Amino acid sequence: MTTTTTTGPARPPKLVFGEIISFAYDTFMSNKVRFALTALGMVIGTASLILVVTIGMTGKQYVLNLIQAIGANLIYAEYQGGARITNVTPDPLTIDDVQAALRDVPGIVAASPVVQLEERVPVGNGKERDVQILGAYPEYRIVRNLAVVSGRFFDAQDEQAHNKVGVITEKMAQELYGSPEDAVGNVMKLSGLPFTIIGTFKERVDTFGQSEVTNNTMVIPYTVARYFTDTPTVKQIYFSMADSSMVVAATDRIKKVIQSRHRPESVYNVTNLTQLVAVAEKAANALTIVLLLVALVVLLVSGIGIMNIMLATVSARIREIGIRKAIGATNREIRFQFLSEAILISLIGGLAGIVIGLAIPFSVRFLTEYRIPISGLSAVVAILVSSLVGIVFGTVPAARAAKLDPVECLRYE
Repeated sequence: MTTTTTTGPARPPKLVFGEIISFAYDTFMSNKVRFALTALGMVIGTASLILVVTIGMTGKQYVLNLIQAIGANLIYAEYQGGARITNVTPDPLTIDDVQAALRDVPGIVAASPVVQLEERVPVGNGKERDVQILGAYPEYRIVRNLAVVSGRFFDAQDEQAHNKVGVITEKMAQELYGSPEDAVGNVMKLSGLPFTIIGTFKERVDTFGQSEVTNNTMVIPYTVARYFTDTPTVKQIYFSMADSSMVVAATDRIKKVIQSRHRPESVYNVTNLTQLVAVAEKAANALTIVLLLVALVVLLVSGIGIMNIMLATVSARIREIGIRKAIGATNREIRFQFLSEAILISLIGGLAGIVIGLAIPFSVRFLTEYRIPISGLSAVVAILVSSLVGIVFGTVPAARAAKLDPVECLRYE
């Protein structure tokens, strides 16, 4: 028994994905200038996107580095006066407050009081100079994160022996002795007492005179500074915590310890740099958002350009669309054909933009010592955004091409 199988008319094979991409590439190569100019908007937009993220990260890192250089774990306390309007007897901080905080607040790894004095010292040739004298513990170098430029900082032995030694700022050493190295070993008289300069130092970040350290500052051991004071009062107290996560809780605890040792109406400012970090991060985030919006506007404009070019391409290829439909291409295949061309333009522009966006920070790293942070995630996001732009703005031209009637297309001149 013979079985006859009846089949319909032969259908041409569907275009596979590779063929569609190949057609899109051929179309791109046949109109290189037009498509290159269209992709230029994507290049600029994608590069801007990466650079915006880089700028935001760089800003955050810069501020955090500044704060780290000052002392990320730093807490400082100072007396602000009385809360009453009427005059009351001053109630300043004392050296006993330092010991109480060290005893009652866990996590403090270093602490130093600061006694501030003003002295006019002879500098040779019959001239005198106003010098700010700071009396502090050896731990002052640690809590203030000071950099020793030459010589050394005084240590616990100097403090216990009441050695008349001190360290001066780098700028003061240059002005008086020509260089930080030449300053070491010289003698400076304070109230007639000879003090040997054993080192020079500087702040790791220029605070522009907003800290207790000025250009004309000399730091001496606290035990020696007591020779020049009548009471054990101090101007400021600095603390350094073991970990930055302990700073906020320790700040409140230190304030309670200090307040409990003084009159209720006395006001003490105990603060840290945590709020400064938060403000800096908010400012950097706000700047990043604003710049991202600008980059998105550029991408939007480039997407509109892609859509216009693809609409013009559909009009120029109406007969081609009719022929392809006549030989069996489906609306889906036509839609995907033009959509793939729009995505190809976006991706080419996006990849070029990523290369430019990453090359600029890398070139800065290569030409300077500054290490600009580079986010690989921004490149991934840029690729996704480029593809999304191609899909969104290529959908309308692709849908229009798919809806064309093949008979009308073949009649089109």
